[in-house]
Amino acid sequence: MNEVLKNMEARHSVRAYTDRQVPAEELDLILRAATCAPNGMHLETWHFTAIQKAAILDELNEAIKGAFAKSNNPLLQERGHSTTYCCYYHAPTLIIVSNEPTQWWAGMDCACALENIFLAARSLGIGSCWINQLGQTCDDPDVRTLLTRLGIPANHKVYGCAALGYEPEGTPLKEKKVKEGTITIVR
Repeated sequence: MNEVLKNMEARHSVRAYTDRQVPAEELDLILRAATCAPNGMHLETWHFTAIQKAAILDELNEAIKGAFAKSNNPLLQERGHSTTYCCYYHAPTLIIVSNEPTQWWAGMDCACALENIFLAARSLGIGSCWINQLGQTCDDPDVRTLLTRLGIPANHKVYGCAALGYEPEGTPLKEKKVKEGTITIVR
């Protein structure tokens, strides 16, 4: 099996991280990989915001929890009032991927970019996890104020985030199994 396919098979979601920060050079490579993703009509209307400052990550988590606390959904309300909930699993780096929602393919462009982020991170020995909570809460006024302060364009919707960091040694991995009936080949 070639190295690209091995990297794809080795990629997995990481939900616990050490305090070790992703080095600037490797973050730059990961962000470059994001911009190499396919995108509708090559318009590149997306935006990538990388946050490595712990205080900002904490502030973002609190804003998301505040939005959840206002929800009618009991699970989200519980998370919103939790003192331990952290939507990004305390990863030292978070990349927010946003786009102009006026194009119907904006979310797909962001999904392709996020997959490139995850694969690039894995190839560098960095763990990652797709984070959806900001996409659910980016229109909350308090969350939007923070996003604007972070440089995310006001006309953008957040389509997903990538938590990045180093997985603790000895973390057990779940065995990947493909559900029966997942693949159909018509020849």
